[in-house]
Amino acid sequence: MAALDQKSPNVLLQSLCCRITGKSEAEVAHQFQYAVRVIGSNYAPTIERDEFLVSEKIKKELMKQRREADAVRFSELHRKLQTQGVLKQKWSVLYLLLSLCEDPRKPSSRVGSYSALFAQPLPRDAHSTPFYCTRPQSLPLSYPERGVTQNNTSMGTSGISSLGVYSLNGPTPTPQSLLVGHQVAGDASRGARLAWALPITASPPGAAAPTSRAPVGPLAPASRVTPRHRREGDGSAEIGEAALVRDILYVFQGIDGKFIKMSASENCYKIDTKVPLCKSLRDLSSRLAELGWLHNKVRKYTDSRSLDRAFGLVGQSFCASLHQELKEYYRLLSVLHSQLQVEEDQGVTLGGESTLTLRRLLVWTYDPKVRLKTLAALVDFCQGRKGGELASAVHAYGKTGDPNMRALVQHILSLVSHPILNFLYRWIYDGELEDTYHEFFVASDPTVKTDRLWHDKYSLRKSMIPSFITMDQCRKVLLIGKSINFLHQVCQDRTPTGKILPASKAADSPKDATELFTDMEGAFQEKIDAAYFETSKYLLDVLNKNYLLLEHLQAMRRYLLLGQGDFIRHLMDLLKPELARPATTLYQHNLTGILETAVRATNAQFDSPEILKRLDVRLLEVSPGDTGWDVFSLDYHVEGPIATVFTRECMGHYLRVFNFLWRAKRMEYILTDIWKGQMCNAKLLKSMPELSGELHQCHILASEMVHFIHQMQYYVTFEVLECSWDELWNKVQQAQDLDHIIAAHEVFLDTVITRCLLDTNNRSLLNQLRAIFDQIIEFQTTQDSLYRSALEELQLRLQFEERKKQRQDEGEWGVTEEQEAAENKRTQEFQDFHAKMRSELRILSYSYQGIVQQFLVLLMTSTDESLQFLSFRLDFNEHYKARDPRLRASLGTSRGRRSSYM
Repeated sequence: MAALDQKSPNVLLQSLCCRITGKSEAEVAHQFQYAVRVIGSNYAPTIERDEFLVSEKIKKELMKQRREADAVRFSELHRKLQTQGVLKQKWSVLYLLLSLCEDPRKPSSRVGSYSALFAQPLPRDAHSTPFYCTRPQSLPLSYPERGVTQNNTSMGTSGISSLGVYSLNGPTPTPQSLLVGHQVAGDASRGARLAWALPITASPPGAAAPTSRAPVGPLAPASRVTPRHRREGDGSAEIGEAALVRDILYVFQGIDGKFIKMSASENCYKIDTKVPLCKSLRDLSSRLAELGWLHNKVRKYTDSRSLDRAFGLVGQSFCASLHQELKEYYRLLSVLHSQLQVEEDQGVTLGGESTLTLRRLLVWTYDPKVRLKTLAALVDFCQGRKGGELASAVHAYGKTGDPNMRALVQHILSLVSHPILNFLYRWIYDGELEDTYHEFFVASDPTVKTDRLWHDKYSLRKSMIPSFITMDQCRKVLLIGKSINFLHQVCQDRTPTGKILPASKAADSPKDATELFTDMEGAFQEKIDAAYFETSKYLLDVLNKNYLLLEHLQAMRRYLLLGQGDFIRHLMDLLKPELARPATTLYQHNLTGILETAVRATNAQFDSPEILKRLDVRLLEVSPGDTGWDVFSLDYHVEGPIATVFTRECMGHYLRVFNFLWRAKRMEYILTDIWKGQMCNAKLLKSMPELSGELHQCHILASEMVHFIHQMQYYVTFEVLECSWDELWNKVQQAQDLDHIIAAHEVFLDTVITRCLLDTNNRSLLNQLRAIFDQIIEFQTTQDSLYRSALEELQLRLQFEERKKQRQDEGEWGVTEEQEAAENKRTQEFQDFHAKMRSELRILSYSYQGIVQQFLVLLMTSTDESLQFLSFRLDFNEHYKARDPRLRASLGTSRGRRSSYM
C-alpha cells in the first residue's frame, strides 16, 4: 500500500509542487489545489487548421497596421511557399507568425517566479472542475479561529452558496485570500456569506493560526470517523443525528455515505430499512438527500458534455455556466465541512446553538436546492440540443414569473449566447463563417460554385435560429454576410469592410451579450439595420456603376421583349428572305451579319457597346418541316455578377416570351402584307366580276384577323408588358438589397409568362391561339394563290383580246375555231379553279371563326379578369356571342358567381 500511495497522482502532483516551489508539503497546499484545478480544467482548442484562413488573418493584421507593402510581400512569399515542399507544417509556422504578430498588443502574461504563477487565479472562462477529491494524507488540516473569521468577513456575491439575497450575475473571482502573500484565514477563503452567519465555537486560547485552507471536498470516510454522541440509555443502538449530518454532507457531493446510499433501481438516495432510525430523521434525511441527486444530475451532464468537442462552443459555454453554479455550491459545502470539522475538533455538544443539525441544513440549503432544481430541469430540457437550438431552449426556460429563477436563467443565457454573438459579429463585419460544429444559424455549402454563390451557397439553418432573434433579423444577417462575400468573390471588389460598414466592436463580453439580446428592438436591431443598409447600398452601387445592372435590364426589355420597335421592324424586313427558307438551310453567321446591319441602321446603334456586344442570334432545335421563322431567336449573353439576376432560368423565360412575341409580331407582319396585296390588286381585278364574291370574302376575313391580332397586340404590349415593366422598375428603384431586385424580377417574369398564356394552366388557350396563327398563315397562302391565278388569267385574257384586235385590224377573223376552243377550255379551267378557291375560302373562314369562338369561350371561363375583358374586346360587335350561348354571361354575372362560391 505504501508503494501505491507513493505513486498515486495526488502524491506525485504534491511532490512536483514542492520541488518547483522549494517549499515543504504544508506550505504548498494552495499551489497543490491550484494544480489540481488546472489539471481538471477542460481546455479544448477550437482552432481549425486552415492555412488559407491564417494567412488571410495575417494579411488583415498587416492592413490594420497600415503596412500594405508588407501585406503584398507576405502574399507573394506565401504563394512561393505553397509551391515548395520543404515545410510540412505550413499551418503551424503561419500560426506562430500570427501569434508573434498579435503578442505585442496584448498584456504580458509572463510571471516572475513559479510562486507567482501558482498564485494567479484560473481564467474566468476556464471550465475548471471543482476540487472535491481526497487530498493527500500528508497535508495538515487546520481551521481558523473564531476571532479571525469574524474580523475578515467577506461580503462577496455568490450564487448557490448565498443564503440571503443572491447576486445572480455569476460568481465572484477568486478571493485575494487564496493568493500567496495574503493571510489564508478568514471567511474570504470560504467565498460565501454563510461563513460568518454560522456560529462557530471559540477556539482554545492557545490555538495556533492556520497555515492552510481547508479542502473543498470531504475527507475520506476512514479519516473522519469521529463519533457523535448518542442518547444515553438507548439500548437499541439507534443512529444519531450527528452521523446522519456527516452522511448528508457526503451525499450533497454525490458520494454514498455510511447509511445513505444511492439506489440504482429507484434512482434516488435511500437509507437502508434495516438501519434503526426514527421516522422524523428518516424523512429529513430523504428530503436533504434530494440535493445530492440534483447535484449528480447536473454533474453527470457537465462531465459527459465538457469533453465532447462536437458539442460546440455554445454547448461548452453552457457547461461552463453550470460549472460556475456548481462551484458556488461547492463553496457552501466547504463552509459546512469546515463548520462540522470545527465542532468535532472542539468537542461541541449536539443540540447547541452553533451545531449543525438536519433541520438547520434543511433551512440553509433551501435556496441552493431551488437553484439546483432549476439547473436540473434546464439540463433535462436541453438534452440533445446544441448551438442556437440550445440557446433557444435556455431562453424559453427563462419565461417564468419567479424573479430569482429568471435572473439565474438570464445569467446562463448570457454565457450561452456569447459564442453566437461572436459568430454573428464575424459574419456581418468580416463575412467570415467559422462555424466548425454547425452551431450558427447561417449555413454554408462549400461545394457550390461562384456563379451560384448568391442563390445556393449560404442559407438559413432554421433549427439553429435562437428564439430571441426574429426571422426578419435573421434574413438581414444572412444578407449582410452574403453581400460581403459576393463583393469579394464575384464582383472582385477588394474594398476593406471597414470602409463599407461603420466601426464596431469585434466582440462583446457575456454581459454585453445579455444587454444586447435583451434589447432586441433597440441596440441589437440598430446594429443589424446599420450593417444591412450600408452593405446592401454599397453592393447595389457596385452593380449599377461597375456592371451596368439597370442598363442590362432595359436592354432585355428593348430587344428580347421587342420594345425597340424600329429595330424589330427593320430586322424582320431584312430577315424575311432568309427565314422563308427551310430551317436546315440557315447559317448563324449569315443571320448575325443581318442583325449587325439592323443595329447600324436603327436607333439601336446608340446603345452602349457593352450591351450591343452581348446581343446575338440563336437557332432553336429544328423539327421536320420547320422554316426559319420557327427556329430564329435573339439571344443576350450574361456572365459575371449580373448573371446572379439574369439566371439560366430567367433567360429561359425570356426566350419563351420572345418566341411568343416574335410569332405574334410575324402575324402582324403577314396581315400587313395581306392588306397591301388587297389594296394593290383591287383595281386590277375589277375587270373580272366573277371574282367579286371571293375578293369580298377575303377582305372580310382579313379584317377579322387584323382586328383579332391588333387586340392581342394591344393586350400583350400595354396590359401585360408595359404594366408589369412599370411595376418592376418602381420596385427596382426602391429596392434595399439585391434580393429585392431578384424577387421583383422573378415576379415580373412570372407575371409575363402567365398573362402571355405560356404557363401550364393556360396551355389550352395557347394551343387555340397558335391554331389561329396557323389559320392566318394558311389564309395568306390561299389569298396569294388566288391573286396569282387571277392575275395570270387576267394577263391571258388581255393578251387574247389584243391578238384578236390585231387580227381584225389586219382584216382577218379575230379567232379561229381552234383558238376559240382553246380559249374556252382555259376559261373553263379557271372557272373550276375559281370554284375550288371559293370553297377553300369558305372552309377557311368557317374554321377560323370556330377556333376564335372556342378561344373566346376559354377566355370567358378564365379566372383572370384581364383575359375576360380581352374576350369582350375581341367580340366587340357580339357576333360570336349571338352564335354561342356560353358567351352571353356578363362579367358581372361571372364575378358574382365566383364570389358566391367563395
